[in-house]
Amino acid sequence: MHRTGKHIYAQIIDDKDGRTVVAASTLGAKTSGANVDAAIKVGKDIAEAAKKAGVTTVVFDRGGFLFHGRVKALADAARDSGLEF
Repeated sequence: MHRTGKHIYAQIIDDKDGRTVVAASTLGAKTSGANVDAAIKVGKDIAEAAKKAGVTTVVFDRGGFLFHGRVKALADAARDSGLEF
């Protein structure tokens, strides 16, 4: 997970193979990623993509960001959509 002033990004990486399995972000979206609603959408998108790829359990790396606001919203939305941390 990474966030900037304008966007928020999430990816699921297979550490054994060193490859990105799925990714989601607000890049290309019509709305800015600088709000909680966009983070919720990215959380739901990453969880849905993970289900399609057969991933159910992940480790959440907040990338040094505090666990509140958009970071918390993304994590909660992913959990609510079925991804286990």
